[in-house]
Amino acid sequence: MAPQAPRERETAAMRRAIALAARGLGRTRPNPVVGCVILGPDGEVAGEGWHRRAGGPHAEVHALAEAGQAARGGTAVVTLEPCNHTGRTGPCTRALLAAGIARVVYAVPDPTAAARGGAAALAAAGAEVSGGLLRAEAEAGNAAWLTAARLGRPLVHWKYAATLDGRTSAADGTSRWITSAESRADVHRLRAGSDAVLVGSGTLRADDPHLAVRGVPGAVQPLRVALDTEAAVVKPGARVLDGTAPTLVAVADDLPAERTAPLAAAVSGTRAEVVRLPRAAAGRGLSLPALLAELHRREIRSVLLEGGPVLAGAFAAAGLIDRVTGYLAPALLGAGPQALGDAGVTTIAQALRLHLTDVTRTGPDLRITAVPRPRAASAAPAAPEES
Repeated sequence: MAPQAPRERETAAMRRAIALAARGLGRTRPNPVVGCVILGPDGEVAGEGWHRRAGGPHAEVHALAEAGQAARGGTAVVTLEPCNHTGRTGPCTRALLAAGIARVVYAVPDPTAAARGGAAALAAAGAEVSGGLLRAEAEAGNAAWLTAARLGRPLVHWKYAATLDGRTSAADGTSRWITSAESRADVHRLRAGSDAVLVGSGTLRADDPHLAVRGVPGAVQPLRVALDTEAAVVKPGARVLDGTAPTLVAVADDLPAERTAPLAAAVSGTRAEVVRLPRAAAGRGLSLPALLAELHRREIRSVLLEGGPVLAGAFAAAGLIDRVTGYLAPALLGAGPQALGDAGVTTIAQALRLHLTDVTRTGPDLRITAVPRPRAASAAPAAPEES
């Protein structure tokens, strides 16, 4: 077999770096996930690394440590432009130059004011620098952090499970189990890759969900977020108040103290806290932009939305869903709640069109992942409480 050309080797190394970066999902907040592959002067892989946790060494440092002297005169292939600032760790530009790296290839330019400028600093020091290799693939893998950096809010990933005719439960309200054990296990992997899991009062009332990760070794438990606008659903003994993971209960900021006193007593001594947020401008429920701003302030970069159809519809209508994963079971119910409630769509021209990014079998079910296509901006609607 003929040896790979340098460009082919760099492309293969970038694909590997993107895969390495994914290992950090759910573990690095508020930092990005980053992967790095070091190619020696001979073009062979000399070292690999990924960012494993916030405050720890960056991907480049791990890869350089594995490469050792083989990095000198070689190429660093990185999913994100190397940082050029000192935070809890030193600048990766300095580490790359000190190791004798001659060429740096990165996928995505850093959009943050604090860390960008690494490419220019490397070039000024004499390194050859090239950006944009497999940028779309690397951006998709780092979508949560990039969304937070660009929009000032977490990425919202809506997950639902339904029958082929779009029902999330039967007419009598029963829903366990629509999808298979394989699909339910896959949902826990989605949770493990998220910083927070979010539900509304309808789901809290109907299911008393736990929302923690199970069956994923080494997972960092996400923040459980429960929207309880009227402070009427989360009670002592609720599963979201156990000690498995931290919990944030959001209530309306205009509730009198006597209305929230039972909830305050319920969360006392647990890993939960209560936050007051403004109501939606119209309709029921809380302001979704205010909720996401609060989560962003708490360094949440990705939210897995597991709420029911009303809450999902409110997020969709507000243009606040960035990714959708649907688990479709080969079953028909013919009646019962639909997966998505009112999303502000009144005519086919307003349909929320999606771009499919993945279709995979999970046991007998089908898992479909998609992202919204750009659409004309519309007025933000009410954010109703689930019912």
